[in-house]
Amino acid sequence: MRWTLKPKPSEENSSKLAKELGVDVLIASLLLQRGIETYEAARNFFRPSLSDLHDPFLMKDMDKAVARVEQAIAKDENILVYGDYDVDGTTSVALLSSYLISYYPNVATYIPDRYDEGYGISYKGIDFAEDNGFSLIVALDCGIKAIEKVAYASEKNIDFIICDHHRPGPELPKAIAVLDPKREDCEYPFKELCGCGVGFKLIQALGVKKGETIDDMILYLDLVATAIGADIVPITGENRILAYYGLKVLNSNPRTGFKAIIKQIKKQTLTITDVVFIIAPRINAAGRMKHGNHAVTLLTETNMNKAIVWASEIEQFNTDRRDADKRITREALIQISEKKEEDRMTTVVYDETWHKGVIGIV
Repeated sequence: MRWTLKPKPSEENSSKLAKELGVDVLIASLLLQRGIETYEAARNFFRPSLSDLHDPFLMKDMDKAVARVEQAIAKDENILVYGDYDVDGTTSVALLSSYLISYYPNVATYIPDRYDEGYGISYKGIDFAEDNGFSLIVALDCGIKAIEKVAYASEKNIDFIICDHHRPGPELPKAIAVLDPKREDCEYPFKELCGCGVGFKLIQALGVKKGETIDDMILYLDLVATAIGADIVPITGENRILAYYGLKVLNSNPRTGFKAIIKQIKKQTLTITDVVFIIAPRINAAGRMKHGNHAVTLLTETNMNKAIVWASEIEQFNTDRRDADKRITREALIQISEKKEEDRMTTVVYDETWHKGVIGIV
C-alpha cells in the first residue's frame, strides 16, 4: 500500500493553535492537517451545533420546490416520493414520506426494482405514477441526469422535483426544481451532502414555512446519519452536525424500525462505524437480495411488533447476502486459479448464476 501523507504543518502554526485551544502541539498539528485552523473551527469540530446548519433556502431552486409541494397539498394532489434502492435512497424516501404524511395523507413511495428497472428514475415508475393519479414526483438520490425521463413525465402532466447530490451533466432536467448543491449555479455553502441530506434540507425548508424550528426536525436525523455513514461522504461541515445529532437519536430515541434492528444486533451503543458496518449493510440487503421497498417499509413502520417482523426478514436478506458473497468470491478465485491467472494485474471471471446484487461487493 502506498500512503499519501498530508503536508506537516509548520511548528509556528501548530504552537499557535495549541496555545489557543489549550491542547498538545501534536493534537493541534492533526487538527491543522484536517483544515481546522482557528478556535472557532475547532469549536465547531468538537461541539457541533444545529444552529450552525445553513439556511435551506440558500440552495438553488429550494423556493420553487417548497412552492410546488405547498401547491400540491393545497390542491389535494397525490405526491409520489421516489428514491434509489440503496441506503441513501431508501432512507431519503423514508424521511420525506414520513414527514409529509405527518400532516398530509395523499403520499406514497416508489423504489425501482434493481433488476427490472435499474438505477434511477425509470419509465416504469413514471407509468406507475400516471396509472395511479400522481401529479407530482419528488425524486431523491437520483434524477440529476434523467433528462429524457423528466420530459416523458412532463408529456403526461406529471411534475418532478429532483433532490440529488451527484455531479450534474452539462444539461439539467427540465423539472420544476432541481436541488443539488453540486450544481454550478448553486451557491449553497456545503457541497458534500448525501441524497438524504438534500432531502433533509427540503423538509427543513418546508418546516420553516410551517413555522417549525430545527428542534422539530431532530427525530429525522437517525435516517440522515445512517445515509451519511453508508454513502461515505466526508463527515465535515453540515455532515458532521447531522451525523452527530443523528447518532444521538439512534442511541436515545430511534424510529421504530431502527429499534427493531438494534434489538436484533444487541448493541448497547452505536458509533458511526457501527452504522457503516452493521446497520447500513442490513438496509442495503433488501435492495440487493429482494426489493428496496422492504427497507422503506421497515423505516416507516410505527408498530413495534410489525417492525420486528420486517427487521427479521431483512436480517435474513443480509444473511443470504453474506452467504452469496462468500460463495461467489470462492468460485471466482477458483476460476482465476484454474486459468492460472493469479499473477495477472487484471482478469475477468463470469458465471450466469452469480447474484447481480452481490457482484459489486465481491
